[in-house]
Amino acid sequence: MDLGLKDRVVIVAASSQGIGRATAEAFAAEGCKLAICARSTQTLRLLAATIAGKHHVPVHCEGLDVGDAAAVRQFVGNVANRFGGVDVCVTNAGGPPAKGFLATTAEDWQQAVEQNLLSVVHFARAVVPLMQRKKWGRLITITSLTVKQPVDQLVLSNAVRSGVVGLVKSLANEFGPDGITVNNVGPGYTATGRLKELARAQAQAAEVAEEEIFARWAAASPLRRIARPEEVADAIVWLASERASFITGQTLLVDGGAYKGL
Repeated sequence: MDLGLKDRVVIVAASSQGIGRATAEAFAAEGCKLAICARSTQTLRLLAATIAGKHHVPVHCEGLDVGDAAAVRQFVGNVANRFGGVDVCVTNAGGPPAKGFLATTAEDWQQAVEQNLLSVVHFARAVVPLMQRKKWGRLITITSLTVKQPVDQLVLSNAVRSGVVGLVKSLANEFGPDGITVNNVGPGYTATGRLKELARAQAQAAEVAEEEIFARWAAASPLRRIARPEEVADAIVWLASERASFITGQTLLVDGGAYKGL
């Protein structure tokens, strides 16, 4: 199936590992011009070289903190100068620490807002005007199953990421006339380093082995397993494609059916 993405300019944030990395590779496989960022500059450079060599596409990389508005603005400007614009922007950031409510601090809440909500605002402010000029664009946020179904020991994510969904719906309504779609992807339990952190926190709280937590998560899905990062990446690439041109303002859960609502 031709997804109509060849030579599109794609930004994938926080792409040095996990779902972000899988997403960057998936877009490169479609022939996109790729721009990636993360805090770890050395890891990012190695990844950029690997992707460029494997998929024969140009890759721009910069080390930065997605919570830094000035750094995001400069990064997007550098990408636009090199590639002539931005067509697709996938926002992403590491999840807040796994904690119960009384264990959180004011600093935890501030950092969660900066990393997981304001980072989306920073990218949107930088890329939307570029997309408006082309009358075409895709803004896709990566959040979590928690925006639909709160998860124990993830109170920071449960609260802050839900704000992203409100932002997605608002941006979809405002910029739809400009040919820009805005959607959110909510991964369920996915085999990443972040999931191991959550398993450790829940295992300690329940006084069981981490393996037991993973088994419970797998059993909660009708598919009886944990997702691979590549499966989430495929959904993101599809939402960015011409095949999903009439879908906007939505949250697509990639959770193996773990969400129990209608």
